[in-house]
Amino acid sequence: MLQVANLREDKAKAIKGLLKRNIENAESLIDGVIALDDRRKALQTELDSVLAESNQISKSIGILMKEGKKEEAEEVKAKTAELKQRGKVLQEESQEIEKELMDSLYQIPNVPHEDVKKGKGEDDNEIISEHGEKPQLHAGKKPHWDLIKDYDIIDFDLGIKITGAGFPVYKGKGAKMQRALLNFFLDEAEKQGFKEIQPPVVVNEASG
Repeated sequence: MLQVANLREDKAKAIKGLLKRNIENAESLIDGVIALDDRRKALQTELDSVLAESNQISKSIGILMKEGKKEEAEEVKAKTAELKQRGKVLQEESQEIEKELMDSLYQIPNVPHEDVKKGKGEDDNEIISEHGEKPQLHAGKKPHWDLIKDYDIIDFDLGIKITGAGFPVYKGKGAKMQRALLNFFLDEAEKQGFKEIQPPVVVNEASG
């Protein structure tokens, strides 16, 4: 999935790349995403302000009660209740905008490399080079999607339930094959001078 920050930074490049994939409404899609992100940020700013104000004035309730200023304390309580209600509304609206933003981003495919030529399908792809010989498959050969079911190594339906389309669950030998492929590519990258780094999976607030 594309990042909103990248679309903002180089909108023209993104539009140009998407047009190569015949996404004729690329500009309107990107503009829509940016507008939703702007709305999301505005809602978050207002929500933070409301919560901060609510927390601040709620601290004064106890002080007012101790000082015998019950009427003022009740007014502050009412104000706090209003702010909490406003915060709830903002939170719900923010969640709706967030979902709409994610749905919009899912509609935008990856931007191809600038060297990729425009085409309507794989038949328009340019073959740069070929290596080895294509194997001669025996009669009754099966496509990979049938083999996946026969060997029960990937569960697409479960992946959709957990995350969404495009995120399968690898099972048994499928999981082992996935891990082996990752190790293979990491080893090959290391041979080319790349240094593998494994950062912590948990970060602190300052890392954001």
